[in-house]
Amino acid sequence: MLKIGIVGLGTVGSSVVKILQKNKEIIKSRAGVEIVPAIGVARNLEKHKDLGIVLSDNVDDILEDDSIDMVVELIGGVETAYGIVKRALEKGKSVVTANKALLAYHRYELQEIANGQGFGFEASVAGGIPIIKSLREGLSANQILSIKGILNGTCNYMLTKMIEEGVSFSEVLKEAQELGYAEADPTFDVGGFDASHKLLILASIAYGINAKPEDILIEGIEAINEDDIFFAKEFGYNIKLLAIAKKEGNSVELRVHPALIKKEQMIAKVDGVMNGVSVVGDFVGETLYYGAGAGGDATASAVVSDIISIARGETTPMLGFKKLIENELSLVEINDIETEYYVRMSVIDEVGVLSKISSLFAKHKISIDSFLQKSIKSSGKSTLLFSTHKCREKRVRDALSEIGELDFVQEKPTMIRIED
Repeated sequence: MLKIGIVGLGTVGSSVVKILQKNKEIIKSRAGVEIVPAIGVARNLEKHKDLGIVLSDNVDDILEDDSIDMVVELIGGVETAYGIVKRALEKGKSVVTANKALLAYHRYELQEIANGQGFGFEASVAGGIPIIKSLREGLSANQILSIKGILNGTCNYMLTKMIEEGVSFSEVLKEAQELGYAEADPTFDVGGFDASHKLLILASIAYGINAKPEDILIEGIEAINEDDIFFAKEFGYNIKLLAIAKKEGNSVELRVHPALIKKEQMIAKVDGVMNGVSVVGDFVGETLYYGAGAGGDATASAVVSDIISIARGETTPMLGFKKLIENELSLVEINDIETEYYVRMSVIDEVGVLSKISSLFAKHKISIDSFLQKSIKSSGKSTLLFSTHKCREKRVRDALSEIGELDFVQEKPTMIRIED
């Protein structure tokens, strides 16, 4: 018998208990041992009294109980969760977590502490999609050339509605909050931070690179408006919040931001609250993983999958490497990223404006690929929409900073990166 202690009985934790109870026999057959949710820790015990397990409001009742074989951490956050998981590992207990923030900051420390003990975190990225297992095991023969992921269902739902129905960011955000897709404070989702934590986990498995959220480019979807959507439709693009990892030689790009991607790409077809991850390996080519990226049952399914794997005695290295590759890969500086760009700017509609902007692009060695102008005659203003050929991030930032200081520019220029 394998006895489980669950720290956190929210939507996911309660669902884990119910799965282990409802599918008890088939899980026993698959794991080779009976798995019992023995105790759950929560703040509000009355709320969870119908779960049918022992309840406590003290995590020590799990950590100090030698009969508990495995700790499932589902409280979220970083430092408190780190302390609980660290203590569990030091006491010889296996750990399963769905906590991407914890792993974004402490995954390498936890790998050292675990030192071969069972440690599962499939549920930390893309909910019920087995992307971590796929990277660690199914694609382990490949050099991973790139990862492009739609890893936040809230943003994907909002962008889908904005593109398909023409609603504004503020309108669709309110709707997403009413439906429970977005929090009252949606910054963590719409600002790209949630997706960045998940990207860092995937990048560790693919490349063995130890980066923190502060080290990478992170932008959200707050600035996207109807002009951006107009341009995207005009030139055959979709707009997605993408988490991107790319390997070139001994360098890796890691970035999270809205991106224009051609509609025919597989990842561009992932709509609504769903998640999707495209992985390109040097021998397997592109593989795509699609499914529910959030929700109690989908995430709990991934948690229970990890519990079963550990119960079977499977000992895959936590971050995919028994020994990290000798030529350690370096992280590309944000200013050195190279891609194509879309730029939007609002200007006074007068003679010479376009010429001055074009000359500033040329000064910074930025080549314009396409251009659209939307004029509002009654206001005397125009919206200029550009796309560029591939260039360095710093050149675009410097050019837009200089353009933004011109007298005829009405607001700070906006850019969206274009992914091939």
